Amino acid sequence: QVQLVESGGGLMQAGGSLRLSCVASGLTFSETTMGWFRQAAGEGREFLAQIIWSGIITERADSVKGRVAISRDNAKNTVWLQMNNLEPGDTAVYYCAAKPRGELSSPYIYWGQGTQVTVSS
Repeated sequence: QVQLVESGGGLMQAGGSLRLSCVASGLTFSETTMGWFRQAAGEGREFLAQIIWSGIITERADSVKGRVAISRDNAKNTVWLQMNNLEPGDTAVYYCAAKPRGELSSPYIYWGQGTQVTVSS
């Protein structure tokens, strides 16, 4: 059974930074593309970033490209999302997702439960 467990959310201050972690189990992590998404209340799910199995190629959404970094450690089955210069508009539930190694445009199959991030001004 695949499990993705996010952590690191909470109440943040505008202008600060966050680092979210996602630990995966039940899959071959080194053969998996990992991604981060978020969903604000009343809105659709928004792609933030993804990283291929080797970590060599990453992709970030234009809306957050200058503020976001994604990284992974295959030995720890963990992927991280670093976001800087937080804004109240970053308030959302942040989700980790996984899909088998393949096309970057392919849909994500596995999802975590999400971690709430609230940014106060």
